[in-house]
Amino acid sequence: MKKSWLCLLVVAFVATPLFAGLGQSEDSVRADKLHMSAAQMNSASFKGYTVYEIRAAGGSVVREYISPTGMVFGVVWEGVTMPDLSQLLGPYFSQFQQAMSGPRRRRGPVYFQAGPLVVESGGHMGAYRGRAYVTSLFPSDLTKDVVR
Repeated sequence: MKKSWLCLLVVAFVATPLFAGLGQSEDSVRADKLHMSAAQMNSASFKGYTVYEIRAAGGSVVREYISPTGMVFGVVWEGVTMPDLSQLLGPYFSQFQQAMSGPRRRRGPVYFQAGPLVVESGGHMGAYRGRAYVTSLFPSDLTKDVVR
């Protein structure tokens, strides 16, 4: 009996989307903060968007860009370790992961674009950085240069 409850609990837990981030609502930013065990989170509002900056205790920084409709349209990361991209890319992670599993260069920066999804990542051990955005989620008066 205990095993069947445990299995049911595991299945329910795995079936529930735990990711947040890109393409998700503004509420997902709090989930990212918890997932990163962040020491600090700040926000700033600009004309047409809001930026949340999450600082992890180890020094990594993630910025999430929120449209006026409340959707995350871009994320930026930098730090000594790579962040959990499954968390930051949310429902777009599987598309990115599938593309990265194919043949590609072993070294150098990554640039990936599939439809409206763009992911750029680079750096080296101890200094990683990157950004991802979904062009179809951008507020109409903004360009990709906002996500930096």
